[in-house]
Amino acid sequence: LLGLMRVVAGGSYGCEPVLIGDACVRDCAFKKDPSRVKVQTAAVPVVGLPLGATEDRVVGALDLERALLAGEKSFEPGLLARAHRGFLYIDEVNLLEDHLVDLLLDVAASGENVVEREGLSVRHPADFVLVGSGNPEEGELRPQLLDRFGLSVEVSTPTDIDTRVEVIRRRDEYERDPAGFQVRWKREESRVRAASKRGAGSLAEVDVPDQALRRAAELCSALGTDGLRGELTLIRAARALSALRRRDRVGDTELREIAAPALRHRLRRDPLDEAGSSTRVQRAVDEVFTS
Repeated sequence: LLGLMRVVAGGSYGCEPVLIGDACVRDCAFKKDPSRVKVQTAAVPVVGLPLGATEDRVVGALDLERALLAGEKSFEPGLLARAHRGFLYIDEVNLLEDHLVDLLLDVAASGENVVEREGLSVRHPADFVLVGSGNPEEGELRPQLLDRFGLSVEVSTPTDIDTRVEVIRRRDEYERDPAGFQVRWKREESRVRAASKRGAGSLAEVDVPDQALRRAAELCSALGTDGLRGELTLIRAARALSALRRRDRVGDTELREIAAPALRHRLRRDPLDEAGSSTRVQRAVDEVFTS
């Protein structure tokens, strides 16, 4: 679904050809003559960050092999470099060690990874989409990192019999014939990919009227969310949804649909309210959008 992207050939950072940073110039084969940039296409990266990963593996470190064999100090990029312009996925993100959480917060805020160690001083772009999954019952996510996630999805076992049967059928079809399964769904994937690309191209043309901004602010105020990241995420996600549906402006319909995933994880705990976060958001939506 992610398609391809244009990158500088021979580089380790997946740099965009029109936005070449200092680290890319030093790293790539054209470093002696930056005007001779070679471009190639590559798949949008999806990089997994295992819980047991060391800090050196994540941010990068001294290339020991090159240092021992050639006596040269050279930087070996880590997972953050590989995830640039793509996706960084963390399973059981709520169990991630605190020092790695702090590291991700710094990089997410700046869009750059800065490494200062073993005589190395490297700064390279690290702009990625962070995707995390986990079981909340096994441990809570730190509030600072939880707030950084734009959207939250609750996954539960389907209760509808037809849905359960369809899931089992598709999984069984894939296990018996993976290649055939991919061929059968190729057309649908192409349709979704084309719609996403078209929506991304028209995103800047989608208007967000003052009424939509006021609705978002009223909703977040009613829910008592901290800061303004809730409103910003709500508006951005509603604009993306409108673009995907080929609409030229954000309306109440988009705000209603995106409210729960954008706000449910930003709510403060209320010991006097036993309702779940999704229920509380829906209740606030009903109150705000009927006023």
